[in-house]
Amino acid sequence: MRVATLNNVDGRATPLMRAAAAVVALETLVLLAVAVLGLVSLSTDRPALGVTNSVFFLLCATGLGLCAHGLAHYRAWSRGPIVIAQVIQLGIAWSFVGQKTAWLSVVLAVPAVAVLGAVLAPSTTTALYGRGSVDDG
Repeated sequence: MRVATLNNVDGRATPLMRAAAAVVALETLVLLAVAVLGLVSLSTDRPALGVTNSVFFLLCATGLGLCAHGLAHYRAWSRGPIVIAQVIQLGIAWSFVGQKTAWLSVVLAVPAVAVLGAVLAPSTTTALYGRGSVDDG
């Protein structure tokens, strides 16, 4: 019988996992700042849009923060949402290429690529999921 392991055998996150979790936590703080700035600069013309955007960024920050915490504590469930968030971030970065704000594409793409490399690294996969199975029988 094959039994997949769900987390690190020795109970510790790898250095790559800790680094990725730190970058994701920083991204969480940026999303929180965007949410707060959205509320602070509400437009009297369209207040509902500002509140809705702030709530959206707050929810994204909360989810990403939970995933950063999960990754730092070697929780396998955290990897999927982090990968999705980084791929979305790469898409957003791509949208800034060729404009006056092209520098923003680099600011968004570099941490996204670094986090993707860290969470998809073989050492992270082994730490999160083990070697794949326990001996048969």
